[in-house]
Amino acid sequence: MQKPKLLLHICCAPCSPHAIALLKEDFNPAAYFYDPNIHPEDEYISRLDEMRRFSFQIGLSFISAEYDPDRWFERTKGHESDREGEGRCEICFKMRLEHAAIFARDNGFEYFSTVLTASPHKDAEVINRIGRELAGQYSLKFYEADFKKKDGFKITVQKGKEYGLKRQNYCGCVFSQRKIPKNSGTIFIIAK
Repeated sequence: MQKPKLLLHICCAPCSPHAIALLKEDFNPAAYFYDPNIHPEDEYISRLDEMRRFSFQIGLSFISAEYDPDRWFERTKGHESDREGEGRCEICFKMRLEHAAIFARDNGFEYFSTVLTASPHKDAEVINRIGRELAGQYSLKFYEADFKKKDGFKITVQKGKEYGLKRQNYCGCVFSQRKIPKNSGTIFIIAK
């Protein structure tokens, strides 16, 4: 029996290994990289290249969308002072998930989902609510998950180490980056 196609929105490679492994059991997933929130551009390119390499390494279809940070700044205008987890994040989640939903609908995917819920800093209830709303709007099914539960985050970190994936110390947006202490560098995970 053929597994249903699922478009999996990816925020970065280190958040994806556990979710991908779980989803491959019941779906034929494809990675979808749409992240106009990531700044600066060289960080965006680094994360894009790493996810492309990781997808190739594990035999996963990989799709990258355009990088349109101007649109992201336009959408989040007025929310520059929000703390992580407040209104700006919800706007950002919706923007990225809606882009994925439209691509899924237009390209024959029955389901879509996201690895955003793998992060302990992201509210799975908010993300899943947005996903359900968009699924209804675009006549799709949203695979709801909280990939950090049941030691999911721990497993994700461990798998990231095994694959040699670089774990960042901020979600990607310039506003979350400004909260990093100056002596804090990017965290690298080295494969053993």
